[in-house]
Amino acid sequence: MSAIRLLVLGAVRQHGRAHGYQVRSDLEYWGAHEWSNAKPGSIYHALKQMAKQGLLHAHEIAPSTAGGPPRTEYEMTEAGDQEYFTLLRESLTAYDQKPDVLSAALGFMVDLDRAEVLRLLAERVRTIEEWRKSVTEYYTPEAGPESLGHIGEIMNFWVHSADTGAEWTRGLIARVEGGAYTFAGEGEPFVGVLTEGAENPYATGERHPGDDR
Repeated sequence: MSAIRLLVLGAVRQHGRAHGYQVRSDLEYWGAHEWSNAKPGSIYHALKQMAKQGLLHAHEIAPSTAGGPPRTEYEMTEAGDQEYFTLLRESLTAYDQKPDVLSAALGFMVDLDRAEVLRLLAERVRTIEEWRKSVTEYYTPEAGPESLGHIGEIMNFWVHSADTGAEWTRGLIARVEGGAYTFAGEGEPFVGVLTEGAENPYATGERHPGDDR
């Protein structure tokens, strides 16, 4: 699974309606260009592709009186909303995805209710433990991974990663159970997007042809 679809859909959803540069600015504000594949080209490509797929509705906006090309604003469709929540739930549950996918899901987890997030995270711990058990029971030599020479470090790495992932997830479960964060249906959520025209202190400043569309 790629993080870019979830990130772009989530950014559009938080605005209600947004043009491509707003989406790019939000993702840079979140640092997603550093920890994911959310580069300008992939962001604008994802917007166009998801519009073609019916997940986003593209509105062409007339150019301003100051001149410049018309911009396209994107709005989530019903199919896009369904896709967003499907990706979000899968990303919180799966243990075998890249870190950027889980990172994207954490940024949007408050769009779900608290009880569901706790269920999804508990499922993530269960699948991590199940995977670890299968690896250690069926793939680890009786004498330990060291008997495979330096190749055994691959096993050590994956088992350690599984243990660390499960421990971190249990910590998150405890924080959520303890009342951390504001989830869907609990009141005003934390606002993590920039308002139109607000300065982005984390912007890369690199120009891209899609910025003006």
